Parts: sequence; structure tokens; C-alpha cells
Amino acid sequence: MEADIGESSSFVIGIIENRAKEVGLAAFDLRSASLHLSQYIETSSSYQNTKTLLHFYDPIVIIIPPNKLASNSMAAVSELVDRFYGSVKKVVLARGCFDDTKGAILIKNLAAKEPSALGLDSYYKQYYLCLAAAAATLKWTESEKGVVVTNHSLSVTFNGSFDHMNIDATSVQNLEIIEPFHSTLLGTCNKKRSLLHMLKTTKTIGGTRLLRANLLQPLKDIETINARLDCLDELMSNEQLFFGLCQVLRKFPKETDRVLCHFCFKPKKVTAEVLAVDRAKKSQVLVSSVILLKTALDALPLLSKVLKDVKSSLLSNIYKSVCENEKYDLIRKRIGEVIDEDVLHARVPFVACTQQCFAVKAGIDGLLDISRRSFCETSEAIHNLANNYREDFKLPNLKLTFKNRQGFHFVIPQKNIQGKLPSKFIQVVKHGNNIHCSTLELASLNARNKSATAECYTRTEVCLEELMDDIRENVCVLTLLAEVLCLLDMIVNSFAHMISTKPVDRYTRPEFTENGPLAIDSGRHPILESIHNDFVANNIFLSEASNMVIVMGPNMSGKSTYLQQVCLIVILAQVGCYVPARFSTLRVVDRMFTRMGAVDNLESNSSTFMTEMKETAFIMQNVSRRSLIVMDELGRATSSTDGFAIAWSCCEHLLSLKAYTIFATHMENISELATIYPNVKILHFHVDLKNNHLDFKFQLKEGTKRIPHYGLLLAEVAGLPSSVIETARMITSRISEKEVKRMEVNCLQHYSIQRAYHAAQRLLCLKYCNQDEDTIRQALRNLKECCTNQKL
Repeated sequence: MEADIGESSSFVIGIIENRAKEVGLAAFDLRSASLHLSQYIETSSSYQNTKTLLHFYDPIVIIIPPNKLASNSMAAVSELVDRFYGSVKKVVLARGCFDDTKGAILIKNLAAKEPSALGLDSYYKQYYLCLAAAAATLKWTESEKGVVVTNHSLSVTFNGSFDHMNIDATSVQNLEIIEPFHSTLLGTCNKKRSLLHMLKTTKTIGGTRLLRANLLQPLKDIETINARLDCLDELMSNEQLFFGLCQVLRKFPKETDRVLCHFCFKPKKVTAEVLAVDRAKKSQVLVSSVILLKTALDALPLLSKVLKDVKSSLLSNIYKSVCENEKYDLIRKRIGEVIDEDVLHARVPFVACTQQCFAVKAGIDGLLDISRRSFCETSEAIHNLANNYREDFKLPNLKLTFKNRQGFHFVIPQKNIQGKLPSKFIQVVKHGNNIHCSTLELASLNARNKSATAECYTRTEVCLEELMDDIRENVCVLTLLAEVLCLLDMIVNSFAHMISTKPVDRYTRPEFTENGPLAIDSGRHPILESIHNDFVANNIFLSEASNMVIVMGPNMSGKSTYLQQVCLIVILAQVGCYVPARFSTLRVVDRMFTRMGAVDNLESNSSTFMTEMKETAFIMQNVSRRSLIVMDELGRATSSTDGFAIAWSCCEHLLSLKAYTIFATHMENISELATIYPNVKILHFHVDLKNNHLDFKFQLKEGTKRIPHYGLLLAEVAGLPSSVIETARMITSRISEKEVKRMEVNCLQHYSIQRAYHAAQRLLCLKYCNQDEDTIRQALRNLKECCTNQKL
């Protein structure tokens, strides 16, 4: 096989996408027998992620499913391959070859690593597209190259996307990014919302899709993130610009980005043979798309006026690339030669239908003018018929309504019908307090009207052939316009709108460093603070010198909320939005892992503990030095000794890496890690014990604080019999007495080492500080005094 490859590339790539613009890619390296899987959401209409991966792998063969079985939105990858990779061999395999179930089985049998290490046994539903691509790639390779891959010999890796943070499916669920916990049980009235629901004030379909994609795949490029933050800075300081953009964006149709697919793909030429009623729907969509494009281009001068004097790089680039681009004016003038200038995009069905029929200027096509006359005559006859029925049957409130599917029909309030409805009315259906019906005369006129409308659509499409060809020559600028509108919708109508509805300085701009700390001062949970007015803010500090924080505290003290809060703030920062904190500085995170909750997984026949271990194995095998790892209560689902041993050893493994880790636990012995490893910091949630009752303060403080028998206190509140509680108290006091003394001795012995390391951490923070020289000198003096006083 290597002889066939020579010195050229050795990658065979399978690629497939779905309607949500998710792309699955499998790259099989024939030289090294390795398979690289990627699955991501395309945030750009130009498919930049896919281009990056194809450029990186430089394939010799690209395998795709057939276009004819895909909708227009799913054929974009095939179009991309044809346009940019024409010299690469393209193989079209039947859709059945892209089988994710077969792909999962193949990888389970062929992968050298355990499936749990890849996460494919736990997350196969999330990665179904790349598994489908893998099935097709392996099938083609084995049949064409005449080879069979040996079981458990294939090196399989999951790369996600190069340009975005990777968040696995379990973390998406744990962090409530898209859906809140138990949304199906609590229903739509659930007060608690997800991060997407909180930010979903976008006005366009494309803006909402881009927002969702960004939350699932936050950015990694600091320059791009800062460009968005600069844009927000300008919007927040310039109210006229902010409100001006809000108003202008309303002028653009909601469907602008979706319309482009009708200009990207050229259908077969319209001839007399295909001018049939069954084609009318496609013709209608095409005509509607041209009207939408005209409406969008008519709104461009307003956008240009608002963006004329902007300062931020993102908005000024939009102004230069879109508002100053002469091609948009040329397309607009060309559309004006064919399309009537009074035609506008409408949402009311009959108004939209009329606008589409009369879109093309009169006199261009004789057959179209005849069809229009017929459409007007039948429409007028239908309205006259309704007037006659009102008089003849004494039904003054009879209404004539129109729907795209069924055409015209009558709606009569039930209270206006005295006795039985006249026999002339047919297809009688009760709908609420109204009666929906028709008559034979109306049905006949409806059929004639529908035929005239269909003829108008198909003749209009013929008239638009030349115009469509001219528009398609400049489709790249239309793609750019759609991307710009989606981005502006997300930044203005979502990010800026959300920040503007909060009190001043509640949301602040995050700072980014290349290798600096993750520091958040007075951070708040973005979702919960909108429900609880008295939400308590907390801090976090992680650095290379202190890359693990162990958070301790009783049940319900706020540990899980705190872990979720840190992750959501990082996600918000990396999508380019302000964060709910007084101050924040972050190191860009490339992968985010969470291990939270304790439930059995019935689908994979896994117990609570087995689910824990699979998720932990996935983290350990895929963690990188720039990852953020959040673990809640590891090891509690098995015996106390085994659980403690696993939790301790996992912490030691993570400490050896540069990754930032937040570890929440009930196990008090875990705090002894800080006496051995100086890069461990212990925090606890403050709780007051008053009259044997826990008073939760939800305030995070340094060091350990032991709340004796808090589990027994909570058990008592839950209603366990007092005799059971007393017996449990006697047992636990005997067990814990010796352990507490031993831990106190250990802490005293290592106090001096911890103090020295704390000074080193402060110095490392000053290294990445962007303050002026005088401020840094003063900080060094303060640190020196602090260390001297501690020695005394």
C-alpha cells in the first residue's frame, strides 16, 4: 500500500454533514494506520473549519455521500470539495455506507485504545456524524486497497475542531449550556433557564444558530475574542450606535442567511417540458428568495449610515468589506432592472403570494402578464363570492382567509350561526369558537386561482434566469453579507442587549493572557443570579504555580453551583462576551471537562460508579496542558477506601500536568494533598453551626474548616428517627477522633513550606501583571512586609 502512495499525502477522508451544519470528518492515514475523527458545527457559511482541516490533511481521496439524497443545506460540503479540491479524487458512496452504528462497531473492534478512553462508548450519540464518516472511509479503503485492518491495531484519536474549544456532550449537559436540568420533567414553566435561553434574544434564524454554535464551540483565538470585546466596548459606550444598529438589523429579513442556498446551487434550465404545477413550489421559493435579497440590499444603505464613524476593528472591517463594496450596488441595480421597485418581502400569506406573482416588471413576458390577469380575476371573483354569501345567508361576520396549502376558505363565528349551517357549505370543521368551511363554487375558483398562481411562479422563474446567473457570479459577497448579519445579530441583539439590561458594571470585560492565571474576582453564576437577587459572589485563582483547587464544604453549601459558575464564565469570555464578575483574567482553554452528578446509565448498562469511571477515563486520556477540568465528588459511588484511593490518585495524576483543575469533595482526607504538593490550594464554603443547625453563607474562604457531623445534621432535618441519628453520631465520633488529630499534626509540620510557596505564587502573578512599574514595586514591598511579619 505504501508503494502506491509514494511521497504524496497518505490521507483518505470521509466527510458528511447534517441540516444543522454539523460536520463529521474521518481522516484515515494509510501510512501509519491511524484514524483521526473530527466533529464540529460550521459557524461560517464559507465552511472555514472544513477548509482548515482539509488543508491540514491534504487528502488523496475525499469520500462524500450523494447530493441527490441531500437537501440544499446538506450539499454545501460537496460543493466545497468541487470548488476548492477539484484536483483531488472525489468518491461518492451511497448514503447507506455512512452508517454511524457500523462505524461505532468498527472502531470498537479496530481501535488500539479502549473505547472509554476515546469516549465513544459514552458519547457515541454526540459523535454520530464522524462515526458515519469513519464507516464509509474504512469500507472504501478496505475494498479499494484490498486490505483488512487488524483488530485492536488502529490508532484512533478525536480532534474536534482546531479553532475552537472542545466541550463534550456530558459537559454540555452538566453545565446546562443548551437545556436546563430536568427540563422535560419541569416543563416549559421552569424558571431556571440554560445559558442559551438566557442569551437567546437574537432576531434572525442565522444569529440564533451562530449563538448556539459559539456556546458549544467557544473561540480559542485571542485576537478574534478581543475584536468582539472591542466591539462590545464601543456599543456599551455609544448608545446612539447601539440603538441605531438594533433598529437597522430589524430591517433585514430573518431568513437572509438561509436564502443564499438558492443562489449557491444552480438548478437545471427551465424548459417547456418542466413547466408543470409540481414545479410551482420550487419556483415560488426562488422568487421569494430574490424578493428577500432585494429587501436585504435595500437596507444596506441604512447599515452604512450607522457604521460610518465606528472605531472598533470588527465594525470598521464590516463597514469596509460590506458597506463600501460596490458589488452590492451592482446587484441591487441589476435586480431593479427586472424586479418592480415597490415589491417587498411580506409574511401575510396572500400578500406574500401577490408580491411574488407581481415581482417582475410588467411587459417583460407576455405569458406572465396573461397569468397575472387570470390571478387577479379569480382573486376578485373569490372576494365577490364572499360578499354575496354575507348578504344571501345573513352572515355579516363571515371572513375570507387564505393559507398557502389549502388556499381560500371561509371562517364563520359559531355564535352567528342560527340553527344549522346552509347545505351549500361543505368541508365544515369546528376550530375553537369558529367554523371553517368552503363551498363548491369557492373550491372551483380556488383551483383556477391556484393554477394561475403556479403559472405566474414558473413564468417568473423563466424571466429571472438571466438575473439569477448574474447574481450567482457574485455569490461570495452575498455569503459575506449573511455571515456579517448573523454576527451582528449575535453581538448586538444577544451580547450587548443582555449586558445593557443589567445594572452598570455588573458585567465586565475579561482579559486574556497567553500563559497567565485563571483569576475571577467576585464572579457570579450567569443563570442563577437572574433568579436569586441576593446571589453571593465568589473568587477563583488558578496558575501554573497553583493549578489545582480543592473545594470542600457540606452538602448544599454551594460547591456544584460554584464549579458550574466558573465554567460558564470561561465559556462566556471565550465567545467574546462580558462576564458576571468585578474583574477576570483568563488563559485560553482548549478543552473543558466536567465530571458531575451521580446517576446510573441504563442505556449502556453502567452503574453510577461505572459511569463515573468511564467519564474519568475519558478525561485522563484526552486532557491537555490547556484544559480546564472540573470534578465533583469523584469516588463516592463505591466503598469509602476505594473511592478515596481513586480520588487521591486522580488528583496526583492531574497535578503532574499543567491543566487547571477544580476538585470538589466531601472527603476531608483529600485536603492532605496540600501538605505534600505545594501547587494544591484548599478552599471551603463557610457554614455557621448554630444550635445544631447549619447556616449556609455560600461564601468561599481559604483553608479547611471542619463542620463535625454535618451529614448527620442534614439527615436529622430530612426526618430520620432520633434513635438512628444518635447511634450514627456515636459511631462516627469514634472513627474520626484519631483521624482529626493526625491531620492537624500534618498541617502544622508543613505550614512553613506552604507559606514560602504562597510568596512564590504571588511573584508569578506579578510576572503576568499588566500594571505600571510603580504599582508592581508597591506590590513587591507589601509582599516583603507580609513575609517578614509571618516570620516574626
